[in-house]
Amino acid sequence: MQQISDKERQEKIKLENPWWIDGAIDADHRSMTPRAYLPDFLNLVLEAGARRAVVLMGPRRVGKTILLYHAIQQLIEQGVRPRNICYLSIEAPVYSGCRLEHLVELYAQMAESPKLENCFIFFDEIQYLRGWEVHLKRLVDDYGKTRFVASGSAAAALKLKSTESGAGRFTDFYLPPLTFYEYLLLLRKNNLIEWPRHPGDMATGWGVSANIATLNQEFVNYLNFGGYPEALFSKAIQANPQRFIKSDIVDKVLLKDLPNLYGIQDIQELNRLFTVLAYNTGNEVSLDGLSSGAGVAKNTLKKYIEYLQAAFLIIVLHRLDDAGRRFRRANYFKVYLTNPSMRSALFHPINSEHPFMGNMVETAILSQWTHSSGLENLFYARCKHEGEVDLVWRDTEKVRWCVEVKWTNRFHERPYELSTLLNFARKNKIHSVAVTTVDQRGEMAEADLKIRFVESSVYCWTVGYNLLRSRKPPVDGQIELPLQPP
Repeated sequence: MQQISDKERQEKIKLENPWWIDGAIDADHRSMTPRAYLPDFLNLVLEAGARRAVVLMGPRRVGKTILLYHAIQQLIEQGVRPRNICYLSIEAPVYSGCRLEHLVELYAQMAESPKLENCFIFFDEIQYLRGWEVHLKRLVDDYGKTRFVASGSAAAALKLKSTESGAGRFTDFYLPPLTFYEYLLLLRKNNLIEWPRHPGDMATGWGVSANIATLNQEFVNYLNFGGYPEALFSKAIQANPQRFIKSDIVDKVLLKDLPNLYGIQDIQELNRLFTVLAYNTGNEVSLDGLSSGAGVAKNTLKKYIEYLQAAFLIIVLHRLDDAGRRFRRANYFKVYLTNPSMRSALFHPINSEHPFMGNMVETAILSQWTHSSGLENLFYARCKHEGEVDLVWRDTEKVRWCVEVKWTNRFHERPYELSTLLNFARKNKIHSVAVTTVDQRGEMAEADLKIRFVESSVYCWTVGYNLLRSRKPPVDGQIELPLQPP
C-alpha cells in the first residue's frame, strides 16, 4: 500500500503559501475588509521573546482563517520576508497522520533555515490533529525564536486543551461574532453614527446618530443576520439562515464537536436543551424549570451548560440581590446566546415590533462583551417583590453601575415607573443610572438620582467599540469614547 510522501506534503505546503512567489496573499483575501480585531491579534503574534504560541479560537464562521491571512499580509507589509511565513491547514488530507514536528521540519528544509529564526508558522484547523496541544507546546520549547499561531473551529476543544496543557506556553485570543460597530464598518455604513460634536453630547459618553430611524433598521438587520461576516453580503444566506447558521454552525457544534470532546451519548438531549435556551435568550431561568422543560436531569443539565459556554454558544449571567450580593445557590440565572442571529436562524427573523425584540436587544448588548475579561463582572439583580435590573457591573468591592435595557420609549416618558432600578441604585449608593430606548435620548432627575436615556442601537454600538479599542470597563455606567473617530 502506497504512503503519502514528504515530497507531496512539501508540494502542498508550496500551494498553501503563494506569498513565497507573489509576495502577497491572494487578491480575494486582500479585497476583504479586515476584522477590527486584527491589530490586537497581530500585536500578540509579534510579541518577541515570549516563548508562547497564540491560540486563536471562537465560534465557527466568524472569520478566523481570514484573520490569519490578513495577519500574514500585515507581516509582509511590515518587512517580514515572505518565505519566513508558513501557513498549514491541518485538515488537508495530505497532512493526515503527520506530526506537527515533522511538518515544521519539512518547512525548515524548504526555508533552508534549520532553527527557523524569526519565522512565523500558522497552523489552521489544528483540532484535526490528536494531541495537538502536546506537540505545539514542544515546538514552542524547541524553537525559541519562532512564533507559532494555532487556530481552529472546535472552540470548546481548543479552549479545554489550551487551558489543560498550555499553561505558560499558550495565549488564547478569542474572536467573537461581529460586533454592531464592526457590522456597520464592514457594510461601509459607519456614517450612520458619529462622534459627538458638542461638549454636552461628549459628556454623555455615547455616539450620536443624525438618522436614528435608519440606524435602527440596520440594528434589526444586525440582530437577524449580523453576527457572521459571510451573511452580510449573501442574500442567499439571509433568505435561508437555517441552512447556513443552524446546519453549518450550531449543528456541527452540538452534533460533532461537543459529543466528541466530552463523550456525550444523548445528542438529542443536548439539542433539546440548547433549543430551549436559544428560544429564551435573555430570560431568567431556573435549574428546575430547565430540567422540566428540556427533559434533562439537573446534574446533567449543569454539565451541558458548562459545555455550551465552552463552545461559545451561550453566556450565563448570575444574579445579585437588591444589596448587590451574590446568591449562595445559583438556582436562578439568565442565559444569552453569544450571537442574537442564532435565534433568528433557529426559529425566524424578527422585526422592530416583535414582542421578543427587547430580549434580542439585551442579547446583542451582552454579545458585545464576549471578547472582554470584564464579562465576569456583569450580573443582573433580582429585587424582592419588585422585579429585576438588567445589567449590573460589580467588582470585588461594590456595585459600580447599572443599566436597564429596553426597546421602548415608555420610561423616557414615565421615569417614575423605573422604581426597581432607582431603588437598587439608591441602596447601592449609585448616583446615575442608564436606560436604553428605541429612539429617545436625554437626562432627567428623579429626586437624588440622574437618569440618562440613550438609544439601544447607539448604546450597543458604543459598548462594542469601547471594549474593542480600550478593553477598559465603563466607569459609573458611562461608556467613554476617544475624542477622535476610528
